[in-house]
Amino acid sequence: MGRLTKNQKAIAEKFDAEKAYALADATSLVKELSTTKFDASVDLAVRLGVDPRKANQMVRGTVSLPHGTGKTDRVLVLCNPDKEQEAKDAGADFVGLDEFVAKIKDGWTDVDVIITTPQVMGKVGALGRILGPRGLMPNPKSGTVTMEVGKAVQDVKAGKIDFKVDKYGIIHASVGKVSFSADKLEENTREVMSTLMRLKPAAAKGTYMMSICLSSTMGPGILVDQKSALA
Repeated sequence: MGRLTKNQKAIAEKFDAEKAYALADATSLVKELSTTKFDASVDLAVRLGVDPRKANQMVRGTVSLPHGTGKTDRVLVLCNPDKEQEAKDAGADFVGLDEFVAKIKDGWTDVDVIITTPQVMGKVGALGRILGPRGLMPNPKSGTVTMEVGKAVQDVKAGKIDFKVDKYGIIHASVGKVSFSADKLEENTREVMSTLMRLKPAAAKGTYMMSICLSSTMGPGILVDQKSALA
């Protein structure tokens, strides 16, 4: 193994990678250990005792973070003309249908969230190959296929995020930025954790919460004590 850089050495002296920290301590540490010059994202990774290959053990949902994610999501609403004004009034960054469908077919995906109505899902569904791998495909379960496009836009802008267990049984969610206070990071994390507990599949056997980890962009993973995160 090569020599540690100055930053790596400083980080290694401040925390124990094998220790599970109380959530309040972990949110303080994640701020302290961030060395980037930009306002890094703080990410939560939760490994669940589920088999994502089985439909009855799929964990997917949405959660509104009390303090938002710290980033402004660019929202595209694909809808018929009768819904365009509602979407614009709610703060959507892009609104339309055919012109954006054509742009996406040409490779444009410069948005964070796409919201649509059931009536136009026929056209949107044809974009699955492009949108699916990028996590942009609208879905009724995440509230992005809806007649209430205005409310959906407002929810996203206010910090509503959606999550889905990956093939390894891990949920990834952004819970803020390192510029957030430790208290705000803690409250956002608790909101995600309580939502995950509510979504526990009946078919999941054995231990549900396997491990919880907090990290900042390019920062080390900090193990979180499960009892403290669920208290």
